[in-house]
Amino acid sequence: MSADPPRSGPRTASAAQDALRLSRRRAILLVLGAAGTFSLAAACVKTLKGEVPLAEVVLWRNLFAIPALLPLMVRHGGLAALRTTNPMGHAARILFGLLGMFGTFYGLVHLPFAVVSALGFTMPLFLTMLSVPLLGERVGWRRSMAVVVGFLGVLLIVQPSGGGGTEGAAAVTGSTTQLLAAGAVLLGAVGWALAMITIRRMGEAGERSVTIVLWFAIGSSLVAALASIPVWVWPRPQQWLLLAGVGLISAVAQVMMTNAYRTGESTLLAPFEYSAIIWTMGMGVVFWGEVPELRDFVGIAVLVGSGLYIWHREVTLGVKR
Repeated sequence: MSADPPRSGPRTASAAQDALRLSRRRAILLVLGAAGTFSLAAACVKTLKGEVPLAEVVLWRNLFAIPALLPLMVRHGGLAALRTTNPMGHAARILFGLLGMFGTFYGLVHLPFAVVSALGFTMPLFLTMLSVPLLGERVGWRRSMAVVVGFLGVLLIVQPSGGGGTEGAAAVTGSTTQLLAAGAVLLGAVGWALAMITIRRMGEAGERSVTIVLWFAIGSSLVAALASIPVWVWPRPQQWLLLAGVGLISAVAQVMMTNAYRTGESTLLAPFEYSAIIWTMGMGVVFWGEVPELRDFVGIAVLVGSGLYIWHREVTLGVKR
């Protein structure tokens, strides 16, 4: 008597689809949670109010994150995880990452929370622009127009408020400070875009993700430590808690985001990162009384819409290829 052949068919296919749906749902929840957790870390920076020099904030953000990375390092061979054949690539990634971090943190001190979050999402616009000269990619007219529209949204967000009469000088000073802060956030977005391009190049050259992450944490800590020496101040106990929160919460958010992209397709997950704007807008209203104006809502909607369209075109072109 022969054994019955293994059963396969609709039931097996249905189980596989259920598992895929569950995996995707979990990945989406992780991205939503990571966006909220990153926003909480940014809230810690904003609560510091610039009373701790930015160089120190960057230093402690990275130092407090290193312990969370040690299990990752052990899992990939200990010190062997630091072995690299591309030191210049790591140096560039550290430089661009620090530029992004400094720009974002400076903006958090001087701008409404949701505005900083929205301006940070200009990164895909800059990435699209920079991919042409640096990666040799071709960008069609649709994505080019989306970039232009996105920057029109930026102009709506950062448009300086006018002032007149006896309050004119104060109004101009305030708007100038905000313009400088907005420029710093946009420069930071350029830094993040260049960091992404550098990471992509290093990955194509065979560098492991764990090596890139570890060297950034170590290298940025060293650079920030040197930059902190001339402006060093000892944080107060409450500030120590906030600085530890920035590092530890950022590390947790990074782990959540990494796990999400390990189990879900980037084409599915990328739009959910924009939920950070909702998180930051809610926190801004609750903790700082920052109620966005209609112009801000319109600018944010235009900026997000252009970013989502660029993402849609990337997915469409990827499928065609």
